[in-house]
Amino acid sequence: MIDPKLIGALVCPKTRGPITYDRVHNELVSKKAKLAFPIREGVPIMLVEEARSLEN
Repeated sequence: MIDPKLIGALVCPKTRGPITYDRVHNELVSKKAKLAFPIREGVPIMLVEEARSLEN
C-alpha cells in the first residue's frame, strides 16, 4: 500500500498530469499517457522506460 499523500504529490513524468493508484496491479497509472508505473518494495518507479503501456 502506498501513502495517499505521496500519490497526491506525484505527477506523470511524461505529461505532468495526475496519476491514480491501481490497487489490483499495485501500479500508479497515468490515463493521459496510457502508462502504468510499477511500485517496487513500496517505492514508485516514475521512469517512462520502466512503465508498462496500457495501449492494446
